[in-house]
Amino acid sequence: MSDDIHEVYAVRYAEHARKHSENYIFGDPHDEMTSIAYYVWVIRGPHGIFVCDTGFDEAAARERDRKIVHPVGEGIAALGIRPDEVDHVVATHMHWDHAGNYDLFPNARYHIQDTEMAYCTGRCMCHQMLRVPFSEADVQAMVKKVFAYRVDFHDGTEELAPGITVHKIGGHSMGLQCVRVKTKRGHVVVASDCCHLYAHMDEGRVFPITYSVGETLEGYRTLVKLGSSRQHVIPGHDPKVMERYPAAGSNLEGWIARLDVAPKA
Repeated sequence: MSDDIHEVYAVRYAEHARKHSENYIFGDPHDEMTSIAYYVWVIRGPHGIFVCDTGFDEAAARERDRKIVHPVGEGIAALGIRPDEVDHVVATHMHWDHAGNYDLFPNARYHIQDTEMAYCTGRCMCHQMLRVPFSEADVQAMVKKVFAYRVDFHDGTEELAPGITVHKIGGHSMGLQCVRVKTKRGHVVVASDCCHLYAHMDEGRVFPITYSVGETLEGYRTLVKLGSSRQHVIPGHDPKVMERYPAAGSNLEGWIARLDVAPKA
């Protein structure tokens, strides 16, 4: 394997039933119930193991009325990885559903945008509307990692390892970043919440929780430019990811999908 080619996995750990209209600014004429999925992503290759985001635990799930299907640690173990073997964690942003389980990876270095750390610890958190998607405990945990010399800060686009780069997008959160990964099928973009659902990017629509609508919409264009094609962009909460990509193993259907191979026909 080339030293810049990596495997990429989507690990589905939770779900939430909600009205379809709740997924879009200005709502939607479709008022039926639907479900969004919650993922973390694993990148494995010649430069170690990278995990994108850390999800949330049972306590947070109860507090926010979400359903955990498989705890994040179980999904990591299903790929044959111990949490203490994870070398790097990319914090795409600090929202509660992406920044929990903060003690799960004891040896990992964390990667976050300067802007996101300033956002979640600064004056914007004095506004309840902006604070809603953040957990005080998660933010405090990241601050502790900073003081433990376990955090690398990034400003815009930076390379973490050959074939792995982070790119500041903003929009949904001020310092939101995506991850571009070189794989055997081309450049896959782990969009996280730069694009929640395929429909957001395909229809030019925006999830209701957002810091900047303009940055979100412009971000869709950036995601497509970063990926080898539109089909290489992986949204952060769409259950269809599990349908479009093959399972990573015979007993992992609907749980862990492999993203570095071609989607199903």
